[in-house]
Amino acid sequence: MQHFVKSVTKYVRVPPRKARLAANLIRGLFVEDAKFQLLQSQTKGGRLLKKTLDAAVADAEINFDARRDLLKVVEVRVDEGPRLKRAKARSKGSRVPVIKRTSHFTVVVSETTEES
Repeated sequence: MQHFVKSVTKYVRVPPRKARLAANLIRGLFVEDAKFQLLQSQTKGGRLLKKTLDAAVADAEINFDARRDLLKVVEVRVDEGPRLKRAKARSKGSRVPVIKRTSHFTVVVSETTEES
């Protein structure tokens, strides 16, 4: 029986658009290849997405006795979280808004039948 293991990380302080660049690198890869891609990407989104991927892999290994070398990334989703609204002081006592975006990461892994 094929199990889908999902791991979610919410309220991550990285803009979704930047995190999706790292997410597109690992979609459909085996877990070891995906981890290598995220380590080599050298982005904050890649580093944080790797933590979510590691959580999904550990969950699959512990709860479903899945083999790490057969695990494949089925789905990677980066959704927009709430925006933190701040202000920056400008000249003559005025201010401009600063919007700090947050993300929600979802990583789904599944065990394939054989390594290809």
